[in-house]
Amino acid sequence: MSTAAPPHPDLPPEEVRQLAEQAVGRIVTWTDASRDRDSSRVWRADGAQEGIWYVKIHQNARFHHREVHAYRSWVPRLGTATPTLVTADSTLRAVVVTGAPGRTLHGIAHPPAQQQLLFHQIGALAAAIHRSAAPLPAEEGVPALAKVERHLEAARPNLQPGDEEFIRQVVARAEDVPPLDRVPTHGDFQLRNLLLDDTGSLAVIDFERSEPGPAIRDLVRLADTWATQPRLHDAFMSGYGHALTPAEEERFLVDSTLDPLSGIRYGATHADPETQERGHRTLARLRSQGRNGRTASNGGTRA
Repeated sequence: MSTAAPPHPDLPPEEVRQLAEQAVGRIVTWTDASRDRDSSRVWRADGAQEGIWYVKIHQNARFHHREVHAYRSWVPRLGTATPTLVTADSTLRAVVVTGAPGRTLHGIAHPPAQQQLLFHQIGALAAAIHRSAAPLPAEEGVPALAKVERHLEAARPNLQPGDEEFIRQVVARAEDVPPLDRVPTHGDFQLRNLLLDDTGSLAVIDFERSEPGPAIRDLVRLADTWATQPRLHDAFMSGYGHALTPAEEERFLVDSTLDPLSGIRYGATHADPETQERGHRTLARLRSQGRNGRTASNGGTRA
């Protein structure tokens, strides 16, 4: 009795391939485009008529809903700076989107002048995201605080001495942070999700973590890139169009502390050393800035 061969590991499941071909026509080449972590399942699909699409299977229903909702609501208002949703299937937790031109900015070095221009563009793109829908009323409190104890429990074996004490000090301050209006946020706004094409135009991809929230949410992961290069921070804020308010600075510190805690926990439990290392690096930087009287968002001294 013969046994059917398992599916090729570089191919999505048969039902997902059918979903894609029903939407865009025959696919002649599938290329695994997943990131280096177990939960990432993305393929580039090259069509018979030279079209290029990307097919993604989300790790859970929440991420699927967030990405589909973003594509169907505020993302189209960004124009050519994003892919376009072609089709989605909630049962399969799969989406098919158009390909966006360009290469990820992650790991690419540019001359200082070009780097500053890029960060000005990134700031303008962040502002466009946050203006893509009318603000919603502020939420009381910081939702991530509800997960602190669970994340501490999971991350504790991987924290450095003094990390937990610092995190708890910031959490105690969070109760006094004024609520901020909620706007569309990308939720994972960092260089790996930004593409630069040959014309110098930027595009942003991957909206599975998007949701309404304080605009400051999208600056948290970028701050790691300008921590030692204040000119990049200045270029970003110039493109963004306005300085942070005192309330935004306070919320930035809270979110910048809780995000690496989440990253350390996630990296340790999902074999994602890059996310875990970024979490350690960010906590070390924030603790150093606290000792030196610096602000969280730009590393500069307080007035």
